[in-house]
Amino acid sequence: MFVKICGITNEDDALLSVAMGADAVGFIFAPSTRQVAPQKVYDITRRLPPEILTVGVFRDELPSRVVELAHKAGVKAVQLHGRETPAQTREIAGHFRWVIKAFGSDDENLPKADTYGTDMILLDAPSPGSGKVFDWSIAGDAPDSMKLILAGGLTPENVDAAVQEVQPWGVDVASGVEKSPGKKDAMAVKRFIENAKAHASEQYRGDDNLPYDWDVE
Repeated sequence: MFVKICGITNEDDALLSVAMGADAVGFIFAPSTRQVAPQKVYDITRRLPPEILTVGVFRDELPSRVVELAHKAGVKAVQLHGRETPAQTREIAGHFRWVIKAFGSDDENLPKADTYGTDMILLDAPSPGSGKVFDWSIAGDAPDSMKLILAGGLTPENVDAAVQEVQPWGVDVASGVEKSPGKKDAMAVKRFIENAKAHASEQYRGDDNLPYDWDVE
C-alpha cells in the first residue's frame, strides 16, 4: 500500500512522515494555506532518502511553469490537481517519470483517465483539498489499468474502511493528520500509515511492482 502524506510545509514533518513509514511526501505549490516556496522544498527534499517519492502539487498551472518550479524544488514527481487537459498532462509527463493526475469525484473525465499519459491517478472530493469524504464507489469508474490513489477526507479512523472498500493502489492525506493547517500531528500520521498498510488486500502486498527506490530507472 502506497501512502502519501501531503501538505508538508517543514522539514520536521517531512522527516516524521518518512520515519513513520510514508512512501511519499507532497508539497503544495498551488495557492493554499499549505503553500510552500520551491527553495524551501529543495532544502527539504535533498535531505530525504531515495526511496521516498517527493511530489510537487500544482493546480491549473502552465506546463512550462510546472516544469520550472518542480525542477527548482528538486521533487521527483508532480501532481496535477486542476483541470489540466490530456495534452497538458502528457507534455509535463515528458519531463518527469512520475506524474499523478488528480480527478474530482464529479469529474466526467475520470473514465478516460487512461488518455492522460500517466498510469498514476488520484481521486479526490469535488473540491480539491477540502478534506471531505465522498462516495467511494465512484472509484469504480476509473480505468482498471490505472494505479488509483484515494484521497478526500481520509483520517486514521476511516482509512481502514476506505482501503477495504476501494482496494486502491495507494492513499493520500493532508488535513486528516494535522494539528493545524500545515502542521502534522505525529500520532495521527503514525496511526494513519499503520491502519492503511494493515488493511491492504493481499494483491497490494509484497512484490507488486512498487518502485521503492524512485531514483532507479
